[in-house]
Amino acid sequence: MQLNVFLTGATGYIGGAIADALLRAGHSVAGLARSDQAARRLTAQGITPVRGDLNTPASLAQAAGDSDGVIHAGTTNDGRMDEAAIQAMLDALRDRGKPFVYTSGIWVLGDTGGKIADETWPIHPSPLVAWRPKVEQMVLAAARTGVRPVVIRPGIVYGRGGGIPADFVKSARESGVVRYVGAGQNHWPLVHVEDLAQLYVRALFDAPAGALLHATDGSSYRVHEIAQACGGRAESWPLEEAQKTLGPYADALVLDQLVSSEKARGTLGWTVRADSILEDLRHGSYAL
Repeated sequence: MQLNVFLTGATGYIGGAIADALLRAGHSVAGLARSDQAARRLTAQGITPVRGDLNTPASLAQAAGDSDGVIHAGTTNDGRMDEAAIQAMLDALRDRGKPFVYTSGIWVLGDTGGKIADETWPIHPSPLVAWRPKVEQMVLAAARTGVRPVVIRPGIVYGRGGGIPADFVKSARESGVVRYVGAGQNHWPLVHVEDLAQLYVRALFDAPAGALLHATDGSSYRVHEIAQACGGRAESWPLEEAQKTLGPYADALVLDQLVSSEKARGTLGWTVRADSILEDLRHGSYAL
Protein backbone atom coordinates (compact mmCIF):
# COMPACT_ATOMS: atom_id res chain seq x y z
CA MET A 1 0.00 0.00 0.00
CA GLN A 2 1.37 3.37 -1.03
CA LEU A 3 1.11 6.19 1.48
CA ASN A 4 1.33 9.95 1.14
CA VAL A 5 3.52 10.97 4.09
CA PHE A 6 3.99 14.47 5.46
CA LEU A 7 7.53 14.79 6.77
CA THR A 8 8.94 17.64 8.83
CA GLY A 9 12.72 17.95 8.87
CA ALA A 10 12.85 16.61 5.32
CA THR A 11 15.86 18.79 4.48
CA GLY A 12 17.73 17.71 7.62
CA TYR A 13 20.07 14.87 8.46
CA ILE A 14 17.64 12.33 9.90
CA GLY A 15 14.66 13.57 7.90
CA GLY A 16 16.58 13.34 4.64
CA ALA A 17 17.40 9.69 5.26
CA ILE A 18 13.76 9.00 6.18
CA ALA A 19 12.60 10.65 2.95
CA ASP A 20 14.98 8.49 0.92
CA ALA A 21 13.73 5.33 2.64
CA LEU A 22 10.09 6.25 2.04
CA LEU A 23 10.70 7.01 -1.63
CA ARG A 24 12.61 3.75 -2.13
CA ALA A 25 9.66 1.91 -0.62
CA GLY A 26 7.33 3.48 -3.19
CA HIS A 27 5.63 6.07 -1.00
CA SER A 28 5.10 9.73 -1.85
CA VAL A 29 6.52 12.37 0.46
CA ALA A 30 5.46 15.94 1.15
CA GLY A 31 8.26 17.76 2.97
CA LEU A 32 8.20 20.95 4.98
CA ALA A 33 10.24 23.71 3.32
CA ARG A 34 11.09 26.99 5.02
CA SER A 35 12.54 28.71 1.95
CA ASP A 36 12.47 28.71 -1.84
CA GLN A 37 15.90 27.12 -1.82
CA ALA A 38 14.70 24.29 0.42
CA ALA A 39 11.63 23.83 -1.79
CA ARG A 40 13.79 23.52 -4.91
CA ARG A 41 16.03 21.00 -3.17
CA LEU A 42 13.07 18.85 -2.15
CA THR A 43 11.56 19.00 -5.62
CA ALA A 44 14.83 17.80 -7.11
CA GLN A 45 14.65 14.78 -4.77
CA GLY A 46 11.13 13.89 -5.86
CA ILE A 47 9.54 15.33 -2.72
CA THR A 48 6.55 17.67 -2.85
CA PRO A 49 7.49 20.85 -0.95
CA VAL A 50 5.09 22.31 1.60
CA ARG A 51 5.94 25.90 2.35
CA GLY A 52 5.88 26.75 6.05
CA ASP A 53 7.81 26.23 9.24
CA LEU A 54 7.42 24.90 12.75
CA ASN A 55 6.93 28.39 14.15
CA THR A 56 3.65 28.75 12.25
CA PRO A 57 1.42 25.80 13.25
CA ALA A 58 -1.29 26.73 10.77
CA SER A 59 1.11 25.97 7.92
CA LEU A 60 1.39 22.38 9.20
CA ALA A 61 -2.23 21.48 9.85
CA GLN A 62 -3.38 21.39 6.22
CA ALA A 63 -0.48 19.22 5.09
CA ALA A 64 -0.96 16.86 8.03
CA GLY A 65 -4.67 16.57 7.36
CA ASP A 66 -4.11 15.84 3.67
CA SER A 67 -1.61 13.07 4.42
CA ASP A 68 -1.95 9.38 5.21
CA GLY A 69 0.44 9.85 8.11
CA VAL A 70 2.98 12.24 9.59
CA ILE A 71 6.61 11.79 10.58
CA HIS A 72 7.90 14.64 12.72
CA ALA A 73 11.68 14.68 12.35
CA GLY A 74 12.17 18.42 12.76
CA THR A 75 12.43 20.54 15.89
CA THR A 76 12.72 24.16 16.93
CA ASN A 77 14.59 23.06 20.09
CA ASP A 78 12.04 25.16 21.95
CA GLY A 79 9.51 23.14 23.91
CA ARG A 80 6.63 25.60 23.65
CA MET A 81 7.03 26.07 19.91
CA ASP A 82 7.33 22.34 19.31
CA GLU A 83 4.23 21.67 21.41
CA ALA A 84 2.17 24.13 19.37
CA ALA A 85 3.39 22.70 16.07
CA ILE A 86 2.77 19.11 17.13
CA GLN A 87 -0.65 19.87 18.57
CA ALA A 88 -1.71 21.45 15.27
CA MET A 89 -0.75 18.30 13.39
CA LEU A 90 -2.34 15.96 15.94
CA ASP A 91 -5.57 17.96 15.78
CA ALA A 92 -5.57 17.58 12.00
CA LEU A 93 -5.29 13.80 12.38
CA ARG A 94 -7.89 13.51 15.13
CA ASP A 95 -10.37 10.58 14.84
CA ARG A 96 -8.80 9.34 11.62
CA GLY A 97 -6.64 6.47 12.91
CA LYS A 98 -3.59 7.71 11.05
CA PRO A 99 -0.01 7.46 12.33
CA PHE A 100 2.00 10.30 13.84
CA VAL A 101 5.64 9.38 14.49
CA TYR A 102 7.53 11.74 16.78
CA THR A 103 11.31 12.01 17.09
CA SER A 104 12.61 12.31 20.64
CA GLY A 105 16.01 11.01 21.78
CA ILE A 106 17.85 8.90 24.33
CA TRP A 107 19.12 11.95 26.24
CA VAL A 108 15.74 12.05 28.00
CA LEU A 109 16.85 8.94 29.91
CA GLY A 110 19.78 10.63 31.63
CA ASP A 111 22.82 8.69 32.77
CA THR A 112 22.08 4.97 33.04
CA GLY A 113 24.92 4.27 35.44
CA GLY A 114 26.31 1.25 33.63
CA LYS A 115 22.91 -0.46 33.43
CA ILE A 116 20.98 -1.17 30.24
CA ALA A 117 17.88 0.99 29.90
CA ASP A 118 14.79 -0.13 28.04
CA GLU A 119 11.58 1.81 27.47
CA THR A 120 10.48 1.30 31.10
CA TRP A 121 13.55 3.14 32.42
CA PRO A 122 12.55 6.15 34.59
CA ILE A 123 13.48 9.30 32.72
CA HIS A 124 15.92 11.86 34.05
CA PRO A 125 16.46 14.18 31.09
CA SER A 126 19.64 16.10 30.48
CA PRO A 127 18.93 19.84 30.88
CA LEU A 128 19.30 20.35 27.12
CA VAL A 129 16.20 18.23 26.49
CA ALA A 130 14.28 18.83 29.71
CA TRP A 131 11.24 19.86 27.65
CA ARG A 132 11.02 16.64 25.62
CA PRO A 133 9.32 14.26 28.11
CA LYS A 134 6.26 16.51 28.27
CA VAL A 135 6.04 16.50 24.48
CA GLU A 136 6.44 12.72 24.39
CA GLN A 137 3.49 12.34 26.75
CA MET A 138 1.41 14.77 24.73
CA VAL A 139 2.03 12.73 21.60
CA LEU A 140 1.32 9.38 23.25
CA ALA A 141 -1.88 10.73 24.79
CA ALA A 142 -3.21 11.35 21.26
CA ALA A 143 -4.02 7.63 21.14
CA ARG A 144 -7.14 8.57 23.09
CA THR A 145 -8.25 10.93 20.30
CA GLY A 146 -8.20 8.54 17.37
CA VAL A 147 -4.57 9.06 16.31
CA ARG A 148 -1.97 6.26 16.13
CA PRO A 149 0.97 7.97 17.86
CA VAL A 150 4.49 6.54 18.04
CA VAL A 151 7.53 7.99 19.83
CA ILE A 152 11.02 7.01 18.68
CA ARG A 153 14.10 7.79 20.76
CA PRO A 154 17.17 7.52 18.51
CA GLY A 155 20.63 7.09 19.94
CA ILE A 156 23.59 9.15 18.73
CA VAL A 157 23.08 9.07 14.98
CA TYR A 158 25.98 8.47 12.59
CA GLY A 159 26.49 7.64 8.93
CA ARG A 160 26.48 9.48 5.63
CA GLY A 161 29.38 11.53 6.99
CA GLY A 162 27.05 13.46 9.30
CA GLY A 163 25.82 13.79 12.86
CA ILE A 164 27.90 14.47 15.96
CA PRO A 165 30.81 12.31 14.74
CA ALA A 166 31.22 14.67 11.79
CA ASP A 167 32.31 17.38 14.24
CA PHE A 168 35.09 15.09 15.46
CA VAL A 169 36.24 14.37 11.92
CA LYS A 170 36.19 18.04 10.95
CA SER A 171 38.30 18.92 13.97
CA ALA A 172 40.79 16.16 13.16
CA ARG A 173 41.19 17.40 9.61
CA GLU A 174 41.44 21.07 10.47
CA SER A 175 43.60 20.97 13.60
CA GLY A 176 44.88 17.43 13.95
CA VAL A 177 43.14 17.19 17.33
CA VAL A 178 39.84 15.58 18.34
CA ARG A 179 38.53 16.91 21.64
CA TYR A 180 35.88 14.96 23.50
CA VAL A 181 34.11 16.31 26.55
CA GLY A 182 35.08 14.74 29.87
CA ALA A 183 37.25 11.68 30.40
CA GLY A 184 35.84 9.85 27.37
CA GLN A 185 35.04 6.70 29.36
CA ASN A 186 31.30 7.15 28.92
CA HIS A 187 29.34 5.06 26.41
CA TRP A 188 27.30 6.52 23.56
CA PRO A 189 24.34 4.45 22.30
CA LEU A 190 24.56 4.65 18.52
CA VAL A 191 22.45 4.09 15.42
CA HIS A 192 23.25 4.45 11.73
CA VAL A 193 21.02 7.00 10.03
CA GLU A 194 19.90 4.54 7.34
CA ASP A 195 19.03 1.84 9.87
CA LEU A 196 17.11 4.47 11.80
CA ALA A 197 15.21 5.52 8.69
CA GLN A 198 14.07 1.94 8.16
CA LEU A 199 12.65 1.88 11.68
CA TYR A 200 10.55 4.94 10.89
CA VAL A 201 9.12 3.27 7.81
CA ARG A 202 8.25 0.16 9.81
CA ALA A 203 6.76 2.22 12.63
CA LEU A 204 4.62 4.16 10.19
CA PHE A 205 2.94 0.96 9.07
CA ASP A 206 3.09 -1.46 11.95
CA ALA A 207 3.73 0.18 15.32
CA PRO A 208 0.73 -0.01 17.66
CA ALA A 209 -0.88 3.15 18.96
CA GLY A 210 1.06 4.57 21.89
CA ALA A 211 4.29 2.72 21.09
CA LEU A 212 7.50 4.08 22.61
CA LEU A 213 10.63 2.71 20.92
CA HIS A 214 14.36 3.08 21.46
CA ALA A 215 16.54 3.05 18.35
CA THR A 216 20.13 1.95 18.99
CA ASP A 217 22.39 -0.63 17.37
CA GLY A 218 23.39 -2.43 20.57
CA SER A 219 27.04 -1.36 20.45
CA SER A 220 28.75 -0.01 23.56
CA TYR A 221 31.72 2.02 22.39
CA ARG A 222 33.30 4.51 24.72
CA VAL A 223 33.64 8.08 23.49
CA HIS A 224 37.43 8.02 23.51
CA GLU A 225 37.34 4.98 21.17
CA ILE A 226 35.15 6.91 18.76
CA ALA A 227 37.42 9.96 18.93
CA GLN A 228 40.52 7.85 18.29
CA ALA A 229 38.95 6.38 15.14
CA CYS A 230 38.56 9.87 13.65
CA GLY A 231 42.29 10.37 13.01
CA GLY A 232 44.36 13.03 14.67
CA ARG A 233 45.17 13.17 18.38
CA ALA A 234 42.31 12.51 20.76
CA GLU A 235 42.33 14.57 23.91
CA SER A 236 40.01 15.35 26.78
CA TRP A 237 38.19 18.66 27.12
CA PRO A 238 37.37 19.08 30.82
CA LEU A 239 33.64 19.34 31.39
CA GLU A 240 33.86 22.60 33.30
CA GLU A 241 35.69 24.23 30.39
CA ALA A 242 33.41 22.73 27.75
CA GLN A 243 30.34 24.02 29.57
CA LYS A 244 31.58 27.59 29.11
CA THR A 245 31.52 27.10 25.34
CA LEU A 246 28.81 24.48 24.77
CA GLY A 247 26.47 25.11 27.68
CA PRO A 248 24.06 22.24 28.45
CA TYR A 249 25.14 20.45 25.27
CA ALA A 250 28.35 19.55 27.10
CA ASP A 251 26.36 17.83 29.86
CA ALA A 252 24.54 15.70 27.30
CA LEU A 253 27.79 14.64 25.65
CA VAL A 254 29.18 13.18 28.88
CA LEU A 255 26.16 11.00 29.66
CA ASP A 256 27.11 7.37 30.16
CA GLN A 257 24.31 5.38 28.57
CA LEU A 258 23.61 1.77 27.65
CA VAL A 259 20.27 1.47 25.87
CA SER A 260 18.33 -1.56 24.64
CA SER A 261 16.28 -1.60 21.44
CA GLU A 262 14.93 -5.11 21.84
CA LYS A 263 11.39 -3.78 21.82
CA ALA A 264 11.78 -2.31 18.32
CA ARG A 265 13.35 -5.54 17.13
CA GLY A 266 10.70 -7.75 18.67
CA THR A 267 7.68 -5.58 17.88
CA LEU A 268 8.57 -4.50 14.36
CA GLY A 269 11.23 -6.96 13.23
CA TRP A 270 13.72 -4.11 12.91
CA THR A 271 17.29 -5.16 12.15
CA VAL A 272 20.58 -3.29 12.09
CA ARG A 273 22.58 -3.75 8.88
CA ALA A 274 25.07 -0.88 8.70
CA ASP A 275 28.78 -1.00 9.50
CA SER A 276 29.79 -0.03 13.03
CA ILE A 277 30.71 3.56 13.71
CA LEU A 278 34.40 2.65 13.96
CA GLU A 279 34.32 1.06 10.50
CA ASP A 280 32.41 4.00 9.07
CA LEU A 281 34.87 6.50 10.56
CA ARG A 282 37.94 4.63 9.35
CA HIS A 283 36.79 3.29 5.99
CA GLY A 284 33.29 4.53 5.24
CA SER A 285 31.40 7.76 4.72
CA TYR A 286 33.61 9.83 7.02
CA ALA A 287 36.80 8.74 5.27
CA LEU A 288 35.73 9.98 1.84
